[in-house]
Amino acid sequence: MNLFTPFALEEFMSRFEQGVDINLSESGVHPLTLGELLDLAGTDADRLRDIEINYPHVEGIPPLREAIASLYPGAGPENVLVTVGAIEANYDVTRALVPAGERMAVMVPNYLQIWGVARNHGADLRTFGLDQDAGWALDLPGLEQAVAGGARLIAVCNPNNPTGRTLTPAEMTAVADAADVSGAWLLADEVYRGAERLADQETPSFWGMTDRVIAIGSMSKAYGLPGLRIGWAVAPTDVVEQVWRRHEYTTISASMLANHLAVLALSPEVRPKLLERTRRYIRAGYPVFADWIDAHQGLLRADPPDAAAIAFVGYRAELPSEALVDRIRREQSVLVVPGALFGVERHLRVSFGLPPSYLAEGLDRIGRVLESF
Repeated sequence: MNLFTPFALEEFMSRFEQGVDINLSESGVHPLTLGELLDLAGTDADRLRDIEINYPHVEGIPPLREAIASLYPGAGPENVLVTVGAIEANYDVTRALVPAGERMAVMVPNYLQIWGVARNHGADLRTFGLDQDAGWALDLPGLEQAVAGGARLIAVCNPNNPTGRTLTPAEMTAVADAADVSGAWLLADEVYRGAERLADQETPSFWGMTDRVIAIGSMSKAYGLPGLRIGWAVAPTDVVEQVWRRHEYTTISASMLANHLAVLALSPEVRPKLLERTRRYIRAGYPVFADWIDAHQGLLRADPPDAAAIAFVGYRAELPSEALVDRIRREQSVLVVPGALFGVERHLRVSFGLPPSYLAEGLDRIGRVLESF
């Protein structure tokens, strides 16, 4: 029997995120309330009373699949499978497309769920990097080496978690070309599309760059609705069928109510308002974060993220990241994520897409620990 590798990041979050005064470990912006979503949609809550709390369409209700498909040029609802968060989409795609013993290449640093799924199910797991010394640029030779001789799947996260970096058009083309040359499927986790820090244009999707792309999205990050637990995979119809069959083994479906609320959120009237809200939180929080980094020059450094409400902070101290995070949690009741859980030591992932006063207090408390070094 294969030894089981726990999902270390989510185990860490499960244990500690509900037990601190200030949580800077989350990777999205401050979430909406139900009332805020309904107000944006111009919908009275009484309308929800008529929704029958039954099973929805297992693959997602038709209006939701149509709304998601409209975000990917050339896609139709038949290309969409709605899942319980992007995490289920990632899991089901990986299980459908990567048999035990087959090669899979995963970008690192990354949200290491797919890495763990592949490891636990006996894949021939390879990694390729983002080069920290080059501002987290794609290590193209590393990618080519990881897929040399063929691969079943290449997994990327763009914009990236935890660095917030967005691949350049040339880097995206290189990834797509590597998939074509190696015969691999390309799984693109794109949950941060729409959460840009500087640009008002959404980060391009990999969808359409080759015929073998599976684009993953969710309502959690760019939309501020993590509690809906709505994600999706957009893929060729034969892949949708394969993933759908795994979906029936895992969750069967997302909830009826979540399906309907996601339709409201992705409507042409509401979706731009949600993205504007997300960018507003990111753009208000980042200067608070940047000032904090500047105040600790010589100890901290962070490349400005292109997108997402998170930054990957390097620190100059001998204390391993898990020990440092534990000390911050115990002494100051603030939670951030150790870089070790992304495979990169001497780093912390810090969220800044939060109300500025809450963020400033959390950073100030972290600073009290850092000042002891």
